[in-house]
Amino acid sequence: MMFLQFKQYLYTMQRALCVAVFLFVAAMCPKVIAAQHPNLVITASDVVAMRQAMTQPGLFQDAFRAKVADVDQLLLEPVDIPVPLHAGGGYTHERHKNNYKLMFNAAVLYQLTGDVKYANHVRDMLLEYAKLYPTLPIHPQKKSSNAGKLFWQGLNEAVWLVYTIQAYDAIIPALDDATRQTIENGVLRPVALFLSEQSPHTFNLVHNHGTWATTAVGMTGYVLGERDWVEKALYDLEKSGKGGFLRQLDELFSPAGYYNEGPYYQRYALMPFVTFAKAIEVNEPERKIFEYRDGIVLKAIETTIQLSYNNLFFPLNDAIKSKGIDTIELVNGVAIAYGLTGETGLLSIAQQQDQILLTGDGLKVARAIEQGLATPFDFKSIAFGDGADGMQGAFVVMRQRNHGDQALVFKATAQGLGHGHFDKLNWQFYDTDEEIVSDYGAARFLNVEAKFGGRYLPENKTYAKQTVAHNTLVVDEISHFEGITKEGNKHHPELLFFGNHERVKIAAATIDSAYPDTAFTRTIALLNLAPEKSLVVDVLSAESDSVHQYDLPVHYQGHLIETNFELNTQLSALTPLGQDSGYQHLWLKSSATPKGPLAKVTWLNKNGRFYTLTALQSQGTNVLFTQLGANDPQFNLRAENAFIFRVANAKSHDFVSVLEPHGEYNPSKEYTLTGSSQVVDLIHQRHDEVQVIEVSFNDGSVYVLAFHLGQESEGMHAFIHKGQKFQFSSHFQLFDIQ
Repeated sequence: MMFLQFKQYLYTMQRALCVAVFLFVAAMCPKVIAAQHPNLVITASDVVAMRQAMTQPGLFQDAFRAKVADVDQLLLEPVDIPVPLHAGGGYTHERHKNNYKLMFNAAVLYQLTGDVKYANHVRDMLLEYAKLYPTLPIHPQKKSSNAGKLFWQGLNEAVWLVYTIQAYDAIIPALDDATRQTIENGVLRPVALFLSEQSPHTFNLVHNHGTWATTAVGMTGYVLGERDWVEKALYDLEKSGKGGFLRQLDELFSPAGYYNEGPYYQRYALMPFVTFAKAIEVNEPERKIFEYRDGIVLKAIETTIQLSYNNLFFPLNDAIKSKGIDTIELVNGVAIAYGLTGETGLLSIAQQQDQILLTGDGLKVARAIEQGLATPFDFKSIAFGDGADGMQGAFVVMRQRNHGDQALVFKATAQGLGHGHFDKLNWQFYDTDEEIVSDYGAARFLNVEAKFGGRYLPENKTYAKQTVAHNTLVVDEISHFEGITKEGNKHHPELLFFGNHERVKIAAATIDSAYPDTAFTRTIALLNLAPEKSLVVDVLSAESDSVHQYDLPVHYQGHLIETNFELNTQLSALTPLGQDSGYQHLWLKSSATPKGPLAKVTWLNKNGRFYTLTALQSQGTNVLFTQLGANDPQFNLRAENAFIFRVANAKSHDFVSVLEPHGEYNPSKEYTLTGSSQVVDLIHQRHDEVQVIEVSFNDGSVYVLAFHLGQESEGMHAFIHKGQKFQFSSHFQLFDIQ
């Protein structure tokens, strides 16, 4: 405890020093007025280089010509600035969204070509906005307290200004003074003031909504010469440092660059962080923003990439599962990071993104790719500490490349604010580019107005956030923290250890606050046993002074192939598994009470591989097979499958299982190889503080994984197993037994 307090003290002192340095720099800086335009993400010197590059064959010229074709087609349409009416996905929402994108792109083309038609179109749109905006009340479809005027929420309003101020910055040379005054006083200043002084509850908030708002206002301050706006954007409305952009950099990212709300929102929040940081660097390089907090912005960009598999982000918390590294936010992040660092691994990510930005950094990326400088990005096994001090649990990524590019992720993180799910010590598994043990992500059809206005569906709260929707322990059919976000935000798991060896990737974590009188600890490992043999080992131990029902779900992707026990399948009628906490959405399709010591469930994934989960069984353990879709009148939920190990009337219990990838199914060539599990025995034993997992295969090979969960990992740990003495140092060891 004293060590943790000392770590927190060091973090507090480091932050105070960073803020003091920034305040000193701010005091010494002259009034911030852009000397030339553009001067935010794109600079005048960038324009000179890009004008030359667009005349030469190559990636940049291709991107330039494609953008010209797109924008020229859109310029044929009349200017449409409708009175706001619809929520996300509706016509007016999408029109204003498309408008800011068109203004941004047209303004860039004006700078590159000098053709005034592009500037004139942006000017005409902004003049219409200058007429409309002063007349607008709060949006009729306002969302919660963060309401907008052009959009249903202030978040979208801030995004609009981030793009629009860059467009305005680029066309200033084409405007006379009177037009500039009309645009600035009619729309740019009013939007900036609405997002800041009129929305303090959002502007000062340490949250991605606050990040977008401070970025929009700060960038507008640079363009309009409002130094005070820049300072408020950096330090909050009172310039106290309790909020603002720098506080968000301090609080929303861990020292490793992990974002509190998870990869999906890390991707979304990345755009304002990298955009404003770039604008600060251009206008006030003396602030050294990319060095702030040990380079946290650059760390965040790399971490966002690390939090992906097969180009898609790991779907933690409220995540749309189709989002990946080709999103525009990370395209900008990769370009800016490469422009600053020259790290060639980023170029391979840029190649996969297949989008060249019309910016100075985009030009650097294009030229480097053409020069053949790209190297593979180094995807690693990492434990990303959560929380501002990195001590609030961790999100662990374990990767293994010699078995079809496998990834095992272990979520031992903090709650993640309002977008967090109640899934402490949850896990997911990926193999050969496919999701094997899965997470639902968010229940939402983003921007599909017909589905609840494109908002999070009611089932996001009633199912997707609930614990049973994840692969972790549920006690008495109640979600962690009783499904209360405010309570969840007060607590986090403790990462006991993380190991990253060639043959063993392993992590252990514990939490005693998810339930009032139940603590549980999970150790999970990805093992490289042999060239054609890998294994996931999972040990979850629940302990309580009271008797409870313990459920451990496994959500799988694929078709059920076989079990080694008899199923009691419902053939004519289905009933929901429960009444609340997500159980009401699960159809109970089958149940079983395995009689042997091992329960096996095998499924076939669309990647053509079989997967068998082999679990140790205690007497009376039930296995429940479910399908999602009960109590879902609007068919909002996907029909996904799971099986749940249920132990009733127990104070403590160890759930012990191994997940085994095996075989191949090729329907085209009509063959099946190794369609059944090769695991023949599974043993779990405790030797004081050492736990032992023995796995035997039908080829005679036997492996023993030993691990130690105690605080003292130094020195030698010894145990006797089947009459043989074993010893190991550190927290774990894998033994091959012939």
